[in-house]
Amino acid sequence: MKDFDRFVDIMSLLVSENGCPWDRVQTHESLKPCMLEECYEVLDAIDNNDKSALCEELGDVLLQVVIHSLIARKNGEFTLEDVINGVSEKMINRHPNIFKNENTEAANWEDIKKAEKGMKTKTDAVRGVAKALPAVVRGQKVLKKSIGRTESIERTLDELSKCLENIKKEKNVNKTCISAEIGKILLLVLNISNFFEINAEFSLTNAVETYITKFEDFENTSLAVGKIKEDTRLEDEDVFIRFI
Repeated sequence: MKDFDRFVDIMSLLVSENGCPWDRVQTHESLKPCMLEECYEVLDAIDNNDKSALCEELGDVLLQVVIHSLIARKNGEFTLEDVINGVSEKMINRHPNIFKNENTEAANWEDIKKAEKGMKTKTDAVRGVAKALPAVVRGQKVLKKSIGRTESIERTLDELSKCLENIKKEKNVNKTCISAEIGKILLLVLNISNFFEINAEFSLTNAVETYITKFEDFENTSLAVGKIKEDTRLEDEDVFIRFI
């Protein structure tokens, strides 16, 4: 593809000895924040239904893929061609019903993925979940790969109630104990999310946005009628609860 080749040529020049001082000193490690930021900006464009921004941000993600590949080529690790060929073969292998004329209704993506990576147990699959993922995303994936979707969440709900009661009973504010209970609560909530096939990360994101909007409305109204000043601290728990 001519346009793609042109882009690769542009990036190759930028990372060369005669290229951009910033680009040519980058490493896989130094570019980690950039890759993460660009991926989140793609999600932000999708959430805002901004097609122009989505087009631009996908270009920035592509830039990250290409620059990492060029750095790898310079280090003798792999090439951009290896990246493209690798993912092409992966797609063919994971869709045998389409590309290999196998008599199956659909490819079992997870089983094929396990075979590709030499995973023999569920623990292998669980440990294969990237640690760099946001904790909510990683936790939900770990639960899916370990126990799957449970048939009932009654015991999960009971355990959630117990954990909440334990926090209520904590008299001495033992932060270690409370931290452990909060961790259990979050895992239980993730299991509930899996049961209803809900993306917990998106649920939390939407809840935070709702909270911000409600808080903004409350603050603007209160400032307008003189009930609070700009530097007033809002410590009333009832005030917080009404924003949820």
